[in-house]
Amino acid sequence: MASPHLLVRAARGEPVERAPVWAMRQAGRWDPEFRRVRDGAEFFAFSADVKKSAEATLCPRRFGVDAIILFYDITTLPLAMGLPFELKPGRGPMPDRPIHTHADLQRLNPTPPPQSYQYIRDLLHEVKARLAGELPVIAFAGAPFTVATYCIGTGKDMSATRDFIAKQPDVWDRLLKTLSHATAGFLNQLVSDGADVVQLFDSWAGLLTEEEYRRFAQPYHSHILGAVTGVPRILFVKECPHLGLMATTGADVVSLGVQHDLAAAQAAYPHLVFQGNVDEEVLRTGTPSQVEAAVKACKAAGGGQRHILNLNHGVGKETPVANFEAYIRAAKG
Repeated sequence: MASPHLLVRAARGEPVERAPVWAMRQAGRWDPEFRRVRDGAEFFAFSADVKKSAEATLCPRRFGVDAIILFYDITTLPLAMGLPFELKPGRGPMPDRPIHTHADLQRLNPTPPPQSYQYIRDLLHEVKARLAGELPVIAFAGAPFTVATYCIGTGKDMSATRDFIAKQPDVWDRLLKTLSHATAGFLNQLVSDGADVVQLFDSWAGLLTEEEYRRFAQPYHSHILGAVTGVPRILFVKECPHLGLMATTGADVVSLGVQHDLAAAQAAYPHLVFQGNVDEEVLRTGTPSQVEAAVKACKAAGGGQRHILNLNHGVGKETPVANFEAYIRAAKG
């Protein structure tokens, strides 16, 4: 079906009047309006408050972004599967009881019912209702590798993750398969509920060697993206060096980090749409003029077609509002 939304059309590879723009973590602590809405509330309690999380989700609309991404965490799904998490300052999400054994795996439901994440579905409905068709809504999930690192309690500590894999390879492989199955079901449900685009986040898989990426990341990206249909699918792997493997996953859109040349990627993979790749550090530490220059360079590299303008990863919490305004202004100018 034809879409009125610029970002959806761009993600499908259709001709567009300009590259659409949004930013990962565009609803976040960098924005004083977001902080006002959250008002110091604990993360998971705030996420479960549909009215408040909808208001937070919609904060970036006032800047002129071309899409809205729902506000929740990638640990929402394992929580629905039966593994509670707590957000620890400086450490990120920590599981109540880490998955370390086959017995621990028995606690995870590989097919969590939609009611177990009803507040996310309600958030999607609320945001869609408030937007009334003005902007497309992006739903997302964490990919199995990154989510599994949180489930075993290692997070971004790759040394600890590799040590676990070496000691418990069967538990690790089964955990990835369980998460892959659940993630496909979760995203398909949100598509059925009205999500216009989905994005799969694999934040730590960019730290894997090529061999590790082939074993622990790419097959699960392919399974999930192949199972989710009906809307454009974006794959984000933070600063991933394995672009050739990302390009074979079935993603419609591949997000690039700053290590990649956008124009070269487009030439090498003309069937794909690329997202990115303005340096988040420029937004966080530069001046508005420097931000505008970075955006203009990215637009020139992208050529205006088969390109969604975004950052190499999320907006940093120290980012000045004036810099985010300059980012959107330059993108749409």
